[in-house]
Amino acid sequence: MIHTFEDKIFRAHSNDEFEKIALSLFDLHYQQNEIYRKYCDLIRVNPKKIESLNDIPFLPIQFFKSHQVALKNFQPQITFTSSGTSGPNTSQHLVPFVSMYEKSFTQAFTHFFPKHTQQVIIGLLPSYMERKGSSLIYMVEHLIQQNTTHKCIMEINLSPSTLQILQDPAIPKILIGVTYALLNLAEKNIRLRNTKVIETGGMKGMRKEIVREELHEILQKGLGVKKIYSEYGMTELLSQAYLLNHDYFESLSWLRFRVRNINDPLTHFAQGKGALNIIDLANLYSCPFIATDDLAEVVSPNQVKILGRMDHSQTRGCNLLLA
Repeated sequence: MIHTFEDKIFRAHSNDEFEKIALSLFDLHYQQNEIYRKYCDLIRVNPKKIESLNDIPFLPIQFFKSHQVALKNFQPQITFTSSGTSGPNTSQHLVPFVSMYEKSFTQAFTHFFPKHTQQVIIGLLPSYMERKGSSLIYMVEHLIQQNTTHKCIMEINLSPSTLQILQDPAIPKILIGVTYALLNLAEKNIRLRNTKVIETGGMKGMRKEIVREELHEILQKGLGVKKIYSEYGMTELLSQAYLLNHDYFESLSWLRFRVRNINDPLTHFAQGKGALNIIDLANLYSCPFIATDDLAEVVSPNQVKILGRMDHSQTRGCNLLLA
């Protein structure tokens, strides 16, 4: 039965189709995902009364740090782990079929960057390359392997030869870099040419956090590019969203956003400002319904503006549910 969902997930979905799949996945996870079912029982959810997206409970993301969140009877083919920069514990995402992840990120990246196979992909990903289990490293390595047109590169520090490629206007490139490393590069005033820059991953405790508008302005000026792109993803999700224009990250049809009340973590809405809930259908085998620690403005099911992170007092409501 579960394999029938795999065929449906990565198609374009109308709102009605998406809701139907999500409700079916709620039933599946309530029955076969022990952690999700215990959480639903803890907050006194009656599964027979889940009739719309508004009714579906979202699992606090902290559970990925304290429990193995997965459907029963599936062994992980790969386990992705977080960097641990947001606290002493790391998240673990057990993935029984890595092909699900590959389909998700490949289709999304191809949609938002359709010419990527004709461009040199350069990964500047310190903090990720220096540890095991990074889903971002897995994604970039896979994109590099798919590229048969050019020799692509992934480095902790950019070598002189790579810097020369980045400054060559004749070579089309995509530079995927962790935020603080791109800032370090921008301070060297190296002028990139014919390069799309995608920032991701944040500061990793290496530099002071700044708002995205200021960050992009600094990177544009320091790197000599007209636009900075951003990727929104996390260990606990198998799908990503991308910021291409203006302030809003966009996703494909199987990754959708909702907003929850900070003071009432069990109430969520289709639009508005608050804490971010995410439905990721690609999380078929772990949990598709995730309550993140991000603050956001959701303007449509596939468009979100990330406003920042919740502090300890704001997450206390969810933490009490974990006790």
